[in-house]
Parts: sequence; structure tokens; C-alpha cells
Amino acid sequence: MPPLQLERGGGHGVPPLQAWEFLNYNQGEMDSKEPLATNALSEADSKAAANRQRLREIAANDDFARVREYLVLVVDDSIDNVAVISLDLQSEGYKVVTASNGEEAVSVASLTHPDLILMDLSMPRMDGFEATRKIREFEQLKEVPVIAITAFSTDGFRRAAYDVGIAGYLVKPIDSKQMHHLIRRLLAPKDTYSGDLSSGSILGK
Repeated sequence: MPPLQLERGGGHGVPPLQAWEFLNYNQGEMDSKEPLATNALSEADSKAAANRQRLREIAANDDFARVREYLVLVVDDSIDNVAVISLDLQSEGYKVVTASNGEEAVSVASLTHPDLILMDLSMPRMDGFEATRKIREFEQLKEVPVIAITAFSTDGFRRAAYDVGIAGYLVKPIDSKQMHHLIRRLLAPKDTYSGDLSSGSILGK
């Protein structure tokens, strides 16, 4: 798959109550004012369903396949970014919930207890740094891996991300292959994943 080309949006994200629509639980209620998410969902639904079935069939003999059934929280203030990343994750069998700013991220994380969080760092109302700090205050979420997704690649941003407990760092435009590789590194049990760990950016490693 070629690199995902993500455009910065105008701050209109997917509210938490619509997050499950990416799982097609309430697809009929999808807001028609968001044509990208609506059209993409219908196009990707059959592929996602086929992949989930394939993963179920091999999971009994492949412990690593189980990581793709985990719940991922995607946080970004751009609906385009949220839709592209969420559909990419779903096509690989992950479940997805979303938030459009830091405050929503804290709320959604506390309610759903995701297995991993993809966190934009620059957002209105509450940025990704503060959101990560607050998420870490919940006992059940102290160890959840957080991957930064950001347009900023400076050492200063990387150090700040590491200081608040962010485990991985992806720079926009996001490369899909690198994103999945990094997710696997952070989610897969150490004794069941023996793949190449040379690519991706894990902070502090």
C-alpha cells in the first residue's frame, strides 16, 4: 500500500458518539455531511469483513493474529485523517474508536479502554501531550501504548512526547506499512513476534 497522504483539516472531527460508526454498528446514522467517511465505509466494508474472517480462521494457530483484533483509539482533529487511518486499521482487522480533540480522547479512552492509541499532538481545546498525561491518570490506562501522529519531526517534539509517556512517533504524511509495523511492535506479545524490528520509531529505544 502506498504512503497515506494526510491533509491537515479545519478542526471538525468525529465526535465520540459517532466513533462506533466506523465499526458499522450504526452506519445508517452516519452524518451525510461527511461524504468521505460515508463513501469510504461502504467501499471498504466488504474488504474489512473478509479480512476479519481470514484472521479468525488463522488465529487458532497464530497467536500474532490476535493482536489485529485489538481496539485502537484514533485521535485527530481532521475528519479526513481520522477516516483514512480508521479504515486502514479496519481493513487489517482492528476495531476502532475515534476522538477529534484531546478532551474527547480522555473521555473515550476512559470509557472504552483501548489497547493502543494513535494521538495527534497539535489539536484545539487540549493537545495530545496533555491528553496523554490525563489518560495516564486512569489506573487501567497507565500502560496503554500511545503513538504520536504529527506533522512535527523536531527533536524537541520527540523529547516532549517521550516525557509524557508516548511510546512511538509517526510523522505525517503517515506511511501505512510503517504504522502497522510500529503497532505490531507495541502490541504483539514479545514471545510470539519474531519479525524484523528495525523500522518504525519507538521513543526511548
